[in-house]
Amino acid sequence: MQTLRVCVRQGSIPAPFFTTDELTTGENMAIYHLSIKTVKRSTGRSAVAAAAYRSASKLVDDRTGQIYDYTRKQGVVFSEIVISKTAPVELSERNALWDSAEAAETRKNSVTAREYEIALPVELDPAQQKACVHDFNLWLVERFSVGVDMSIHAPHKEGDQRNYHAHILTTTREISGKGFGKKTRELDDKKSGAVIEVRSKWAEIANQHLERAQVEERIDHRSHKSRNIEAAPTFHLGVSANAMERRGIKTDRGNKLRIIKAANQALHLAKLAHHVVKNHVQQAAQKTKDILSAVGATLLKRRHEDVISKKRSQGQNRRDGMER
Repeated sequence: MQTLRVCVRQGSIPAPFFTTDELTTGENMAIYHLSIKTVKRSTGRSAVAAAAYRSASKLVDDRTGQIYDYTRKQGVVFSEIVISKTAPVELSERNALWDSAEAAETRKNSVTAREYEIALPVELDPAQQKACVHDFNLWLVERFSVGVDMSIHAPHKEGDQRNYHAHILTTTREISGKGFGKKTRELDDKKSGAVIEVRSKWAEIANQHLERAQVEERIDHRSHKSRNIEAAPTFHLGVSANAMERRGIKTDRGNKLRIIKAANQALHLAKLAHHVVKNHVQQAAQKTKDILSAVGATLLKRRHEDVISKKRSQGQNRRDGMER
């Protein structure tokens, strides 16, 4: 008989959805998270300011003359800029890249950058995480011909200490040998095929690196509904709520997440119970079938032996009669 542990490992039943300390310590497996936001002038933001903050650097916005100095910001463990081989070499410098991105836009409500926030697999070490997100950066450049400025951030002091994540700023225009070109409009609609492709590609690249690291866990960009998972989807608490929960202060987001995870756990336990009962019934049915088969075979063998014995007895009686 298979144990529940074996069944979970083989995938015939799902693994538990959360542990007892699920709210502030996170999941015990690789999770999928990729969000896409935009940097809009209409909200008072600039690509130069966003790049300075994400990379903890000092940049000057030539368009406005404003200086953004975030060199004292903590938690940025790695940064890189990736552009195509045909792009002007000067755009490989952060300030030049984002000054050019701002200069390419003339409208007061222009979108000057896109930002992808992705959770890095906790099963990978720092070097493996860098290699993983670097491959994703290369794909973004190749697929959309954009410029990429990526920074890996360490977890917040009061957050889950495994939450290493990357902020990827990309230009909203293609970059060729002549500089900035046409807008990447296909990424404007979050429900477009291009956005789905981006989400799928991150899962694909992350899973390749997990496999390369001999890690069994995998991530999946699809929704619970599309994967036929009955459990309700969960969400990240966020820095503020996480910090409050760690100090023992209940939050609305924390309460909502507790309810969702308790319901998911109840559903999971019900499925476990159903599997155990089903497994026992199947084994009992098979054992009964085996017993009946064995009994039938024994009876058939005995009947065959009786027939042979009877025929032998009849033959012997005929021979005895002839001798008389």
